[in-house]
Amino acid sequence: MGSDTISLIIIVICILMSAYFSATETAFSSLNRIRVKNMAEKGNKKAALVLKLSENYDSMLSTILIGNNIVNILCTSLVTIVFVKFLGEDTGASVSTVVTTVVVLVFGEVSPKSIAKEMPEKFAMFSAPFLQLLIIVLTPFNFLFKMWKKLLSMIIKSSDDSGITEEELLSIVEEAEQDGGIDEQESVLIRSALEFTEQQAVDILTPRVDITAVSTQASKEEIAEVFAETAFSRLPLYEENIDHIVGILYQKDFHNYVYHTDKPISEIVRPVVFVPKTKKIGNLLKELQQKKLHIAVVVDEFGGTVGIITLEDILEELVGEIWDEHDEVSQEIERKSEDEYIVSGNANLDKLFESMDIELNEEDGRVVVVNGWIMNQLGRVPEEKDCFDYEGYHVEVLEMDGMRVAKARIKQIKE
Repeated sequence: MGSDTISLIIIVICILMSAYFSATETAFSSLNRIRVKNMAEKGNKKAALVLKLSENYDSMLSTILIGNNIVNILCTSLVTIVFVKFLGEDTGASVSTVVTTVVVLVFGEVSPKSIAKEMPEKFAMFSAPFLQLLIIVLTPFNFLFKMWKKLLSMIIKSSDDSGITEEELLSIVEEAEQDGGIDEQESVLIRSALEFTEQQAVDILTPRVDITAVSTQASKEEIAEVFAETAFSRLPLYEENIDHIVGILYQKDFHNYVYHTDKPISEIVRPVVFVPKTKKIGNLLKELQQKKLHIAVVVDEFGGTVGIITLEDILEELVGEIWDEHDEVSQEIERKSEDEYIVSGNANLDKLFESMDIELNEEDGRVVVVNGWIMNQLGRVPEEKDCFDYEGYHVEVLEMDGMRVAKARIKQIKE
């Protein structure tokens, strides 16, 4: 076998190796770590090896770059020698540069990277065993590059936070939904879970004016009548007024142990949890679970009752509205068309603005529900047919409930 034939074989091997290194780099940078981790947990040894190599990304990357540069330089040198031999020193050098550039670019870079991008996990598992061997062989070089990286890190200090932010995680969820990895319901559930920890008690409470409670001075017949009319399973019990809630009365306890007996109401009163308006609902959920309670009373800085929160209210922030046979089904935010909404005065302002793709400013952020927002915009107690324009939308009060907005229409203003 002649020297030219050997050189040609070595050139072909170098191009194949260049393709291998290029594809491996793309595969490891594009693979889905969660998918690989799941495969590894199911017993896939190659997936476990890929996960192990990706955890030591710096050594793996330096190995790929060293190997890729070695084969590319060797390939260029051999091609130059062959072309100079047949075409002469001047013409051969020029032609070899053009040929090597095109061949390496097409077969050693673009094509393998495109293939690896389409199936990163499969190619990573295919290349992992040989890559691990190369990492061991090139350990001295990897050590030198590691020290060089530390030196560069000391000279150029980065202030960027490498951790993933909530916004980035929400973007990942959105991409997964668009790609078909998760459906719309799963996407909504994940988004609710991410935003869950940021919400406060004031964001989801039932306001003071909507609380149904009974007095300690009420007769058993009166309490039984309230339970029958409301179909509530629990009622707050107060002394003198709603600002002095002393406990929670359970319907089962009342009918099973007190009603039609001589026992006093005080024997079955359950304790009550008092929380500030700023209490995070995630922490409140844990507290209610630990104390095995279902209702918390939200108080203001003066100790007065602002509203109540039930365990159901908290869970609805995760899974959406929960209706039972006694509830009147209603939508707080109803989208009539692409540019028109019918909203309840009790609708959460933040959720409304999010659906309308409007950012809450500092002043609007001080109110929680639509009723308070409309009142702030008008500067007085609203009346039916009151209207105003806001951020490209026309807002009109459709219906009042006493001093509160019951229903409003919000329609985008078309230019």
